[in-house]
This record gives sequence, C-alpha cells and structure tokens, in this order.
Amino acid sequence: MIYRNLGGSGLHVSAVALGCEGFAGMDEAEAKSLMDFAIANGVNFIDIYASDPGVRSRIGAALRGRRDGFVIQGHIGSTWKNGQYERTRDLGECRAAFADLLTRLETDQVDVGMIHYCDEERDFQRIVAPGGLLDYADELRAAGRIRAIGVSSHNPVVARKLVETGRIEVLMFSVNPCYDLQPPGEDVEQLWADETYTRSYRNFDPERTALYELCERRGVGIDVMKVYAGGDLLKADQSMFGVAMTPVQALEYALSRPAVAAVMAGCRSREELQAALDWCTASREERDYSVVLSKADKCSWTGHCMYCGHCAPCPAGIGVADVNKFLNLALAQGQLPETVREHYKALDHHASECIRCGACERRCPFGVPVRDRMAQAVRIFGE
Repeated sequence: MIYRNLGGSGLHVSAVALGCEGFAGMDEAEAKSLMDFAIANGVNFIDIYASDPGVRSRIGAALRGRRDGFVIQGHIGSTWKNGQYERTRDLGECRAAFADLLTRLETDQVDVGMIHYCDEERDFQRIVAPGGLLDYADELRAAGRIRAIGVSSHNPVVARKLVETGRIEVLMFSVNPCYDLQPPGEDVEQLWADETYTRSYRNFDPERTALYELCERRGVGIDVMKVYAGGDLLKADQSMFGVAMTPVQALEYALSRPAVAAVMAGCRSREELQAALDWCTASREERDYSVVLSKADKCSWTGHCMYCGHCAPCPAGIGVADVNKFLNLALAQGQLPETVREHYKALDHHASECIRCGACERRCPFGVPVRDRMAQAVRIFGE
C-alpha cells in the first residue's frame, strides 16, 4: 500500500480507501470478510456517508478490536428518516444522527467530521452562518469527537468558497476526467446526464483546476468520490471518450491531481476492491490514462499538462510533471506563495537545468510546449 498525508490534517491515509456503499445489502459476516481483506492489504481509511443503521452497525462490527490506526471519515448532516436516507441541516437531527454514528461504530471519535453534500450557494450560506454546521463541527472538534473538519461537494465553485473560509482541512470531491471537463453547477445529476456526454469539450473546466490548486496551496487534502464516474468510465459504450478505462487508469488520473491524497473505492466484493488495489503495484504502462484521453474525438487537452509522465525520462533528470504542477500553482495564485516556492526548491532538479533537447515534447501526447514552460518556471522561481 502507498500512504499519503491527508493535507495538513495530520492524518496519514492509504491512497486506496473504502467507500461505504459496498456494505449495503451485506450481512455481518460478508462485511467483516471485505474489511478483513481491505485491512490485510493495507487499507486504513473509510468514508461513511450512509445513514442506514444496518450499514453503520455492520461496519462497526467489522472494525471491532482494530479501531486504533484506522481513519474513519463520518458525515455530519446525513440522517435516516422513515426507512430511508435524507440530507438534513437541522441541528437537532444532525446531533442525533452523529451520536448514532458513533454508537453504531462502537467508538467515541471519528477522525474526519465531513459536512455532507454541499453543492448549492444557498446551502453554503446556511452551513457557514452562525449556529450552522461549521460551528457544530467546531464544537465536535473541541469536544474530541472529531480530529479534522471536512466538507463533501460536487460543485467546484461552492467547494472553493468552503475552502476559502479557512475552516476545513479535508475536501471530499468527485474527481474523474468526465467531470473535470464540465462547468460547475448546482444540479449534480447534470454531471452524468446523457446530453452532457454528447457535447464537445476543450481542456479542464477552469473552476475545477483552480479548486485543486487552491487545496494544494492551502494544505486541504482531497479524498475522491465517483472516481469511475458512476461506472461510466469503465464501459466504452457509456464513457464520453468512447473507450473504457481500467480501474487502475482511473485511480492514477485522480491520484495525480494536485492535493488528492486518497480515492474512496466503492466496492461490493473482494474482486472489485482488488481491482482498485492493483493500482499500488501497477506498472507505468498499466497506469497510463493518456492512451484513453489523447484519442478522444469530442475532448481535447491540447497544450495542457495532464501530469501523465509521458515526458519522462528527461536527460537532465528534471521531473517535468512536478515542475509543471508547481508552475500551475504559482500561475493560479498570480504570485509565488512561500509554500510553493519551498516545494519547488526541494525538487532534485529544476527548470534551469533544461537543455532544450525537446525529447519531452516529442513524447507528450497532449502537445504541451514543455521548453517554453521550463523557461517560464525559471522566470518565476529563479532557478
């Protein structure tokens, strides 16, 4: 397993993590079997958005006796009413649902208190208002019931506003190449609507790029939901690219975005979890998502660094994708933040070492003018 820091939260998490949806419909023995397999393979991180009492109890039983060292992300604002899930902003309902979560998980604390599903401007205003869910999350942290505060969203504009409050350390966000092309909106279902997939796109939506880079600068760790775009990416006839991605390629795409620490894989079986775990030991060729994206008829990333690594190896030893990532962070800020400068300085090789041979550009499937980018990096970073 590969482990990463979850932003500046102080939590160290497995890059391949567990979503909870796979535990729906399982009995206790099946849930324990899946958890046993996950832990045996180094998984130490789970997201629990489900309010279903049975799911919560089965996960609690599956973790019994091995809670220490396991990172739990539990949602604030997800409740169970009349036998079904409901999102709530009522503080009394939130308190009762969170108390139920702790009881059923057989713990007195979860590591990340995740404010559940905020995609709308109006909802954002309610959450940040005095006495809203952000204040409640602060209360939970002061009481030792959570260690870090997070929020989940599909809308990059609203997510950015939440990050800009300076009060969250973790963002749960939907990251995959299908969604990264699309403009922001408050209706999450538009992300996978049939008519959305028939349109043509050019490069990433700038709001999504800005969000990832803001999280990187602020030290807000991203854990990923919907990495397979609801399964669409894994089926050629449903993907907007007309070619199926493998689970390994989809995870590699998400895990190479700025600030992303982990992917919550929603797995209903050991076989599905193993397909995600294969990312840990996959070869460079197996991880290569550019073979899918660079051939898409309706989508173009021309001139945009995808951090795919095809530029390597550089004869001067420069990590071209890393230089591009830090350059993008500086350009997005409009100035050179201290943290970005220090991370750049820590690289083994810098843009100033570029010998302008052009080998990287000949290998780049997206037509990035790498030599110009290296010169730009020297102007900004001074080396």
